[in-house]
Amino acid sequence: MPQLNPTPWFAIFVFSWLVFLMIIPTKILKHITPNEPTHVSATKHKTEPWDWPWQ
Repeated sequence: MPQLNPTPWFAIFVFSWLVFLMIIPTKILKHITPNEPTHVSATKHKTEPWDWPWQ
């Protein structure tokens, strides 16, 4: 039975994993974010209670 012959299928398996592990991550990691993340200040926002105008 030719489908049980591991020779072509093993090569396809190995080459596909080489693509997944070597080529695709390098292409993804080349992209940069348009806005680099910045540190957020640790100050708290001032919140004041307020009444609803219809009460």
